[in-house]
Amino acid sequence: MAERRYIIETVEPFESEVGRLVSMLEYTRYTTLREVEGLTVKQLDTKVEGCDNTIGMLLLHMASVEEAFQIMTFGDRDLTDEEWSRLESGLDLMVIEENEVAFYVDRLAEVRKRTLELFAGVGDEWLDRQSPFGWDHPANHYFKWFHVFEDELNHRGQIRLIVKQLKKMEAN
Repeated sequence: MAERRYIIETVEPFESEVGRLVSMLEYTRYTTLREVEGLTVKQLDTKVEGCDNTIGMLLLHMASVEEAFQIMTFGDRDLTDEEWSRLESGLDLMVIEENEVAFYVDRLAEVRKRTLELFAGVGDEWLDRQSPFGWDHPANHYFKWFHVFEDELNHRGQIRLIVKQLKKMEAN
């Protein structure tokens, strides 16, 4: 898919619309990973002025959100107490420190691998299936997975701003 990164299209082994959604998820992840390539533990753990989150916190959040949506959409249920407990630090953007960038990249890859396996098992009609979202707003799976990469894109923007501020701080 790398050569066709800028083409939103059906990708194998997915059905048409599922494949298009997957291509958008994958492009989003590609751009996120490029932003954090080579960052140090200190850079991943530093809070900059005006931002309550570190890059490490945001990366773990992305992985946790994606895993939660796997459960809620493919499993068609809410998180169990055990699942919530395991994902809570990422979902609630709690402090996480002293991890190399590989820790976050590996976690993102592990979750994405499972996401792709799950998407390979559904057809386009699955995207139209509706269930409550948030405070019982109706939403279909297509929107929910759009929301997953929309959330990642927003946080990638935060990461870009943090990196920019870190570079200014390091230059002084």
